[in-house]
Amino acid sequence: MTDQPHAGAAGAPGTATPPPSPLPSPAETAARVARLIANLERVIVGKREAVKLVLVGLLAHGHVLIEDVPGVGKTTLARALARSLACVFRRLQFTPDLLPSDILGVSVYEPERKGFAFHPGPIFANVILADEINRATPRTQSALLEAMNDFQVSVDGQTYALPEPFLVLATENPIEHAGTYPLPEAQLDRFLIRLEIGYPAPADELVILARQKLSHPLEALAPVLSTAEVLGLQAAVRQVRLDEALAGYIVELAQRTRDPKRLPLGVSPRGCLMLYRAAQALALIEGRQYVLPDDIKQLVVPVLAHRLFERSLAGNDSRRAVEVLEEILDEVPVPV
Repeated sequence: MTDQPHAGAAGAPGTATPPPSPLPSPAETAARVARLIANLERVIVGKREAVKLVLVGLLAHGHVLIEDVPGVGKTTLARALARSLACVFRRLQFTPDLLPSDILGVSVYEPERKGFAFHPGPIFANVILADEINRATPRTQSALLEAMNDFQVSVDGQTYALPEPFLVLATENPIEHAGTYPLPEAQLDRFLIRLEIGYPAPADELVILARQKLSHPLEALAPVLSTAEVLGLQAAVRQVRLDEALAGYIVELAQRTRDPKRLPLGVSPRGCLMLYRAAQALALIEGRQYVLPDDIKQLVVPVLAHRLFERSLAGNDSRRAVEVLEEILDEVPVPV
């Protein structure tokens, strides 16, 4: 039998891709983004930039890696986004004994049918929370590669399309190394954005305490965007204008990272495309139909730093990558 993509979630209820909707007007786009940000900030206090970066990942048809110490709201941010969308959400707690079949699904022999039937795994959802992704073995981590890159999975010679939209929100603790497996370069390259949340300011922390006096605000969070509205925003991102001079600026930034005297591995063409698409998404979030140089500069570190590698005894030293990118930003003239 030839490989034929299956629509939706291979028979899983509630995950079929909705029909395409007309592109939203600029006013509709601004209203949808504002609703989504306001809803997320009912739970995530004082972290507007982190919220925007997660939305860049969603609207640019990418995936997001949230890397920070325990307790600052990594999982809460992911769950808040999932609750804000009328989409199917699955949480995967990554552990050393998690198998690829626990994520993708498995073919089971059914005697009454005298054949195998595919039972889809939790990957067949719109928003996937891959909690503590670095605790799973490399073999299990690699099960996500095809899904994150091609928005499909292959099991036993059959290819199954994933529902749309499809977003992987992964979390990891960069401090703790016991019982963890470093994410390989190929896995990191599949994430559009890597971000840190950071500790809240004292005034924001007081607000967090007050809001959780009786219950967690996450419990009362309701969806504010439908699946069709999310797909409309993703389509609108492609229509945001990015001047040819700014495209050249992106390429020049990438070229400067490929100097072996600076780093052993520079930004790939995929990294260029991801920065291009992320800049379009950020412009849309900011209420514009065109990209500014500042959009690109703001996204260079979140989009490119995890694609640059400077190995140390503790693994990938992202601090050196950030330093190199900041040097390059200072060197390359911004197009007028």
